Amino acid sequence: MAGAAAAQAVPADLPVIGKPHQGGLGFQPWATSLAHELQWLDGFILVIITAIVIFVLGLITVVILRYNAKSNPKPAKFTHNTPVEVAWTLIPILILIVIGVYSLPALFRQQVIPDADVTVKVTGNQWYWSYEYVDSGFGFDSFLLPREELASHGYADDEYLLATDTAVVLPVNKTIVMQVTGSDVIHSWTIPAFGVKQDGVPGRLAELWFKAEKEGVYFGQCSELCGKDHSYMPITVKIVSQQVYDTWLAQAKAQYAGTETPVDVASAD
Repeated sequence: MAGAAAAQAVPADLPVIGKPHQGGLGFQPWATSLAHELQWLDGFILVIITAIVIFVLGLITVVILRYNAKSNPKPAKFTHNTPVEVAWTLIPILILIVIGVYSLPALFRQQVIPDADVTVKVTGNQWYWSYEYVDSGFGFDSFLLPREELASHGYADDEYLLATDTAVVLPVNKTIVMQVTGSDVIHSWTIPAFGVKQDGVPGRLAELWFKAEKEGVYFGQCSELCGKDHSYMPITVKIVSQQVYDTWLAQAKAQYAGTETPVDVASAD
């Protein structure tokens, strides 16, 4: 009954935001500043590399048409051209500097872990996830939801292989720190809409952080090949309001942490 109460604390009509679509192109809608920055950076670099490809293809085309054996029967015999060599050295350096100016700050923002409002320890197992709410003293395991149970948990049929029986519930606009590790082999915890991905290595504890700006349901997958059921350990995160989170948290503590029962030592004797 406690499990049902905890599940009912989360609204069933949350929008599904972080979900792949058949035939879809591009990224999932971003839900954090980290993801927004990464998606912008991807577009920015795409413009640069597209310009480079067009330029190189143009040069190759000119060489093929202008300097083939038929058009240029008597080829030149020089071996060096100092201005060209200086140009093809300096221009790539400048391009890399421009890319670095924008990409390195984005990398540093991911790697510098801020103070957490909520800390969750994530452990990858073959083949499911374990979550521990470090500050609240409880945890649970999260398994792939069988196809026949999707509807009863409020998921659509096309969310099979994405939905889990127990979702991670977190508050919106709060700094979340996930401590990631593995119990057996290397796993990888990732939510594309959050712009986060961290390997869980046995014997090591790594961290990632995010601040989700939109309430909704988000999906991820283990992103490190970890054995025969690698494709069957999805990640489900529900971002809710602070009020809903507080209600869920109280009920989740009762469900997963249990209630302390006083022991009558005299009677036990």
